Amino acid sequence: MLASSVVAGGLVGLAVSFRNLPDVRVLRNYVPAETTYIYDIKGQLLDSLHDEANREIIPLDEISPELKRAVLAIEDSSFYQHRGIDPTGIARASIANFEEGRTVEGGSTITMQLVKNLFLTPERALSRKVAEAVLALRLEQIFEKNQILEMYLNQVYWGHNNYGIQTAAQSYFNKSASQLNLAESAMLAGLIQAPEVFSPFLDYPLAKQRQAIVLHRMRELNWITAQEEQAARRQPLRLGQITSFRASRLPYVTEAVTQELIQQFGRDAVLQGGMRVQTTIDMNFQRMAEQSVQSSYRSLRRRGVRADQIALVAIDPRTHFVKAMVGGVDYNRSQYNRAIQAQRQPGSAFKPFVYYAAFASGRFGPDSIINDSPVSYRDGYDRYAPRNYDGSFMGPITIRKALEVSRNIPAIRIGQSVGLENVIEVLRSIGVTSPMQPVISLPLGSVDMSPMEMAGAYAAFASGGWYSKTTFIVQVTDSQGEMLLDNTPRPQLVLDPWAVAALNSVMQGVITNGTGTAAQIGRPAAGKTGTTSSQRDIWFVGYVPQLATAVWVGNDDNRPLPGGSTGGVYVAPIWRSFMQKALQGVPAESFKPMSAFTPPSRR
Repeated sequence: MLASSVVAGGLVGLAVSFRNLPDVRVLRNYVPAETTYIYDIKGQLLDSLHDEANREIIPLDEISPELKRAVLAIEDSSFYQHRGIDPTGIARASIANFEEGRTVEGGSTITMQLVKNLFLTPERALSRKVAEAVLALRLEQIFEKNQILEMYLNQVYWGHNNYGIQTAAQSYFNKSASQLNLAESAMLAGLIQAPEVFSPFLDYPLAKQRQAIVLHRMRELNWITAQEEQAARRQPLRLGQITSFRASRLPYVTEAVTQELIQQFGRDAVLQGGMRVQTTIDMNFQRMAEQSVQSSYRSLRRRGVRADQIALVAIDPRTHFVKAMVGGVDYNRSQYNRAIQAQRQPGSAFKPFVYYAAFASGRFGPDSIINDSPVSYRDGYDRYAPRNYDGSFMGPITIRKALEVSRNIPAIRIGQSVGLENVIEVLRSIGVTSPMQPVISLPLGSVDMSPMEMAGAYAAFASGGWYSKTTFIVQVTDSQGEMLLDNTPRPQLVLDPWAVAALNSVMQGVITNGTGTAAQIGRPAAGKTGTTSSQRDIWFVGYVPQLATAVWVGNDDNRPLPGGSTGGVYVAPIWRSFMQKALQGVPAESFKPMSAFTPPSRR
């Protein structure tokens, strides 16, 4: 009676515990963690992002038939006959393992393995095994066999952070799961029991032994012939490389893209959501930009210019898509991205924003006269007396001349005349978010801005006054192709067209006969040099209608550059080097003339 009571109590306990088992129906809406992939604008893979699980979900019909047969042979050869549990298979596995003196065949069905991976702890206990069986029976009542096999092959761990057959095939054999042959499939199927132990990356002879066991089992089942078994065992295998956590092809770029994604979707969605991200980056442009930066860095060092860093950003003015971005000379030495994270003073490269505001006011034009003569202002308790770079004065000159040769005092005078709050408003309208104060010296670039902001702002001049939000991302879809984010440009006209045309006319003169002659590229181009008074930052920012590019040179620790270091001497040639490469084969375009628009003063 006592024994009967114990057995009865145990059965009651099991029954109660089974009522508390997970509801397998949730798998109808189950979305496993999946790797996010980042591509350039032409579809070249740049990077993959994931947490522990490096996984790409694929449908069953995109998996090699050889792989499916190999897995079924070694893991659950009666899969299509049983209803979730297989007593015969358990007995057979026990005998095979006893004869070998080690585990060579699993007793759990594929359905049991799937529910264990998804719902249960890895503890070895009778109650866990019974729970597996109960859940497997339930699962088989809800899902078809092919659905269960598809879930299993996409869920199972294959070693080296590869979850699912697609990433396993790419890692071990550098091919998709649909292309796996019999020899490769047998080796992969042999990994499931202990992926890191049997990995061919770690112990190739042992992996070959496991492959032979799988092939032998397939032969026993008459799923392959003896000739096919021997051919697969002899076939040489070309291994790939471990793909989980491999380095990005363009690390400065993909880190910036990742940050933009996280801001939009959140970290977990990016690392687990299986996104397909098409970036705005053109790999060819990017390589040109990197080569220009690295060769220019070496050239500067040879000339005795001890500048530790160079940053470059290139933006398409028609879309405001970032086409190339270099955050520093060498990512391996420093991961700090100066193109978007560094806030540096632009110096005279800021002046075009002041002159645009002047032209847009309707009170000034390129040929308006402004005095380049001594002036001073009271700034609180102090007096501010700006000076030109060379310490001289030119007297009355046109605005065109003042900008071409980068005179400081005319820019200060114009800033006071049009109102510095208006200048700041212009910058806000074209995407500049850096903090700014309407201090008297603002027209000389006494504000911190990033190269990305400078390139994006100048791109609005290149486009004739049209602006879209600058972005690294064209679109984002999920792994099924459903659109999650569409950054199709929606440009708005935010600047006065005549004022932009007037500015473009003047800024072309900077390159043809001003401080930026070293930036001449044999086609109409506009731009501006920038050199801070301390010579800690030197710039050249310029554009053609199809491309706007900002280049900054300096030191992370703010050490001054050698005397005579100016944007026109040292940075304009870097800009020219990149632009000549990037625009090769692109037809030259002219900027729209002022005559095509009505000046504000006549409206």
